[in-house]
Amino acid sequence: MSDVVIRAPSPADAEALGALGRQTFIDTFVTGFGIPYPEDDLAAFLDASFSPEATAAKLTEPGAAWWVAERDGALLAFANAGPNTLPHRDASTSHAELRRLYVAKSAQGLGLGTKLLALSLDWMEANTDGPLWIGVWSGNLKAQKLYAMHGFEKAGEYQYPVGAWRDDEFILRRG
Repeated sequence: MSDVVIRAPSPADAEALGALGRQTFIDTFVTGFGIPYPEDDLAAFLDASFSPEATAAKLTEPGAAWWVAERDGALLAFANAGPNTLPHRDASTSHAELRRLYVAKSAQGLGLGTKLLALSLDWMEANTDGPLWIGVWSGNLKAQKLYAMHGFEKAGEYQYPVGAWRDDEFILRRG
């Protein structure tokens, strides 16, 4: 990992960051877990979440933080944290949420997810007045195990929209 640089993204990274998010979502949830999203729902979600314009707007969100891992100018992974948006009765927007932690399939096993998670948790602890929050797909046992190792516990459930499709998600809380 010595040749990998972790840094804050710039507006110039929006297109590459969106492409990484799009491909990682497909690799993880469509190819990896085999979730049968209807084509129109998946396309609408990917465009709304990872288009260059949507990504550029998210990079400028007040109170949010981003980190990217790159090697030789290619983005390999990213993390995003910010004000909590999860629908839980004890949650507040003044609490911090880890919104995304994505590692490209080709970069898995390099320790980037662990490094980005540590940076995110440090930032979240410094920028909240309450517990830390994470939403995770109910079928992603590997991610749930990782977050549990960092002190997160299941605090609730909700439905995450992918177009008109709804994924069953767990709400995790620490603190």
